[in-house]
Amino acid sequence: MARVRWGLPALLAGAALLGFAAIFVKWAVGVSPLAVGFYRMLFALPLVLLLALKEGLPGRGAWKGLAWAGLGGLCFTADLWLWHQALHWTTAASATLLVGLAPLWVTLGGVLLLRFRLSLAGWTGLGLALGGAVLLSLAAGAHLGGGRGELLGFLASFGYAGYMLSLARARRSLSALWALTGAVGSAALAFGILQLVEGGSLGGYAPRAWLALLGLGLLVQVLAWWLITWSFGQVPPSLGALGLLFQQAATVLLGWMLLKEVPGPVQGMGILLILAGITLAALHPPVPTQR
Repeated sequence: MARVRWGLPALLAGAALLGFAAIFVKWAVGVSPLAVGFYRMLFALPLVLLLALKEGLPGRGAWKGLAWAGLGGLCFTADLWLWHQALHWTTAASATLLVGLAPLWVTLGGVLLLRFRLSLAGWTGLGLALGGAVLLSLAAGAHLGGGRGELLGFLASFGYAGYMLSLARARRSLSALWALTGAVGSAALAFGILQLVEGGSLGGYAPRAWLALLGLGLLVQVLAWWLITWSFGQVPPSLGALGLLFQQAATVLLGWMLLKEVPGPVQGMGILLILAGITLAALHPPVPTQR
């Protein structure tokens, strides 16, 4: 029970640290989106692998968990790549809003495929949190464009949902560190291949940009995602996906503190709705359907 009780706090702490991702990306001036993803994974991989090896090698049957973790890394690569492409055709707020649909797909997947049942209070919590995410995006200028960017952002939400579901599945037979190692390794390989195909630059950046990339790798990809991946072994996937919406609230607060981007009343209301929705969903998590 103690591990389950700590699952949600670990999830929210990891989601709060994910809020630094947008800050670091803003500081990584001159680095292409694919290069950002590549170095984020490359800097994270040695440390997360070393920590995993200190735990010892995974036991028998772990190859299934590693396969799920590797699939999660590919889904995460697809999510970031599609999201970055969407930014060329629509606003960042609109693209982020559509990617924020991922918790809905995770919940529906749990209900339809994994035979979980969600109470009315649980659905209400999901609706409140998604509504808060919508308010944050609208406050940042989200609006419908020509349709192409919106479609790419919509598809990216399935990649993010696939990432979370794959990590949750990998945690059934793997520790958090080994699951994260598999995901980071496959994502680093995928980003490297995409970077080679695109032919963009992988160097010549300012010292501040390199420090930002290092922060993305160590603080965001290692520490934040270690906390989140560990929590996926303690809480239902739908609640885990919902808790990640706290990243949007954390990004607003960190932008206020570090970038002097003062939030308005609409953003404040969005943050409150997200927190209320997560709390309600945590109190009424999905349960397996009785057969």
